[in-house]
Order: sequence, then structure tokens, then C-alpha cells
Amino acid sequence: MESLRELYRIGYGPSSSHTMGPRAAAERFVKEHPEVKEVTVELYGSLAATGKGHLTDKAIVDVFNEKGIRNEIVWYPDKFKPYHPNAVTFIASGISDTYYSVGGGKIVKEGENNLVDDTVYPDLVLGDMEKMLNYCDYHGYQMWEVAVEYEGEAILDYAGEVWAVMKKAIERGLENEGVLPGGLKLQRKACLSHAKSVDFAGSLGNTSRAISFALAVSEENAGGGEIVTAPTCGSCGVLPGVLYYLREEYKIPEIRIQRAILTAGIVGNIVKTNGSISGAEVGCQGEVGVACAMAGAAATQLLGGSIYQIEYAAEMGLEHHLGLTCDPLMGLVQVPCIERNAMACMRAIDHASFALMGDGRHKVSFDNVVEVMMETGTALPSLYRETSQGGLAKIVDRE
Repeated sequence: MESLRELYRIGYGPSSSHTMGPRAAAERFVKEHPEVKEVTVELYGSLAATGKGHLTDKAIVDVFNEKGIRNEIVWYPDKFKPYHPNAVTFIASGISDTYYSVGGGKIVKEGENNLVDDTVYPDLVLGDMEKMLNYCDYHGYQMWEVAVEYEGEAILDYAGEVWAVMKKAIERGLENEGVLPGGLKLQRKACLSHAKSVDFAGSLGNTSRAISFALAVSEENAGGGEIVTAPTCGSCGVLPGVLYYLREEYKIPEIRIQRAILTAGIVGNIVKTNGSISGAEVGCQGEVGVACAMAGAAATQLLGGSIYQIEYAAEMGLEHHLGLTCDPLMGLVQVPCIERNAMACMRAIDHASFALMGDGRHKVSFDNVVEVMMETGTALPSLYRETSQGGLAKIVDRE
């Protein structure tokens, strides 16, 4: 299993797989072939189908223009490479390199075993959730302590950097107003939502604030602002929304927030290792569903839950998003993505509450749900896996 640094990537939206990944691929191509003066870029599958809305072409062109490399982009939305739906090929004189953007900003070069890059956790320890729980139980650990054991105290420092970027995204998002770019003419809602939540009384006001925090980050991402993949750009508002809400509500120290980020990261990494966090591969269940699982786990830890209650909250977060399609309007990370982040934020808090009311025992394990998520995701037609060719994207476009 990879370092949590690979899961939590600090960068700019609107999409980890369609913006951050292609940019990283172009940067690597330039680094490996500095002699190239002209290149043809071929985008395949989901990268081509929703690339314009996700600024895929801009992310790539910016890299080449900075180096003075002439470039042309060719779009193949109906052609798919064998390894993954998100594929880009760079063609220059005598060179043809293909990269796959596999989710969360990670890229895999064709012909290389990139899946084991940066492996720091032994499979016997964190191969799946059951192994992780057994390991924690044997050593008396909380989940976050496993991350510190294998990555050192520096991973807590990195969690602090992640949290700082998350907080700034919320604070910017609560201030910014106006229409988001991209053509949907969608108004930002976080600022007004937060202003209204302050006047709401009782529990309604509390929950409304959490919604506004998640909206703030998601809107910042949609506007190309700096965010953290958690586990992706499209689902980046869920975890910070929950953490910011709990910090304000319960005056939780920063160090405990950082530890909760590590626990959430372990949950996300288990899915990434045994399943997928790519909307183009398994639909939005792999993005917002996983984000909800991560946030539920973090919330349960912060509220004093055991490792088994944490696993239960994470299991519910993923289970209750099974089958969620990825059908963004105009290929933008705006509708239904932004609202989904806000709703998943609230569900994560509810899952934590539900898990804490019991002792952690339940019938369906987290590993069971990851397996079913992959089965469900691969059964989804490509229309519902980030191509914007079906579902809401097609119906609304028709009106």
C-alpha cells in the first residue's frame, strides 16, 4: 500500500483524474524527453469525453507552452485503451508514450508496474480492513498510529499541511461569491448558506454550517482553486467539511484533527488498493462514496469511537453510496457533484453517530462493500462513468 501522501495530493481543481493527472503526465513526458519540440496529444475515453469541462486540454497545453513545445490535441471519446478509461498518449518523432490517470491525481505509464510505487505498508498489515483491524488489535493501536509507525512522525506534519490547505479552501469558499466558470452559470452557494446557517436555531443551524463548509471547498475546486484530493478533487469537500464542523462544535485540538486525517487516509487507501477511487472506472461511488467513508471514520475517531466503530462508520459511508453514477452536466465538477459533497458530509456525521450508538458489531464488513463496489462499478455502462453521455448529463442537456 502506498504512502498517504499519494492519496492526499495538494493541487488545483477541478478534477484530480482529468486535470491533475494529465498535467502530471505532460510534466513527466517533458522531463523524460526534453529534446521534443512538437507533440501530438491523443485523449481517449473519459478524458476525451469530459476533458473540456474538466480543463484537461488547458492543463496539458499549459505545460507544453511553458516549455515552448508546439502541440495539437486530438479527441477520441469513443475509443478506450485497455488498462483504464482515462488515457492520454503523447506522440513525437519516434516516441509514443501512453499514460493512464487512475484517480486521485495518480498516473500510471503503460508498460510500467506503477501500482507498487511508493509502497510503504506491508500487505500483511494493511492489505485490507480486516488485516488492519487485527494489526491494531494485536498492538493496541488506534488506526492513525499505524501510519506513524510506517511513515514516521513526518506523516503527521504532512497531515498538518493537508489540514492547512483544507481550512484555507473553506475560508476562501465562504467569502467568494458569483458564478462558477464553465458554462452552467451556476451560482456559488457556500457564502449565503453559511450566512443563513448562523441565524438558524438549534441542531438545524449546526448541520447547516457543516453543509456550508463542504460547499465552500467543492466550489473552490470547481473554480480551479487549491484543494486537497480526499480522495479526489470531485469529492474534496466531504472530509474537510466534517473536520471543520467538528473542530468548531467540540473545540478539538489541531493534533487530533491531524490524527483523524491519517485514519481517514488509511480508509481511503484500502479502497484505492482493493477497489478504485476513479469515477471513470466505478462511478461516483468511488469518489463521494469513499470520501463519505473516510469522513465517517474520521468523525467517529474524533468522537471517541473504537477501531471497530470506526470501521462500521466507514462501511456505512461506502455501502449507502453503492451504485452512485458519475454523470456530470457538461463534464463539469459542479452538478450534481457539489451538492453530493454537502450531502455526503452530513451522512458521514450521521454514520458516526449511528456507529457510536452500538459496539461496532455489524453484518456487512468494509471489505465486503469494497468488493461489491468494484462489482457494481464494472457493471455500470460507460454512460454512467464520467463520460457525460447518459443520466443527468444527457437528460438535462436535452431540455
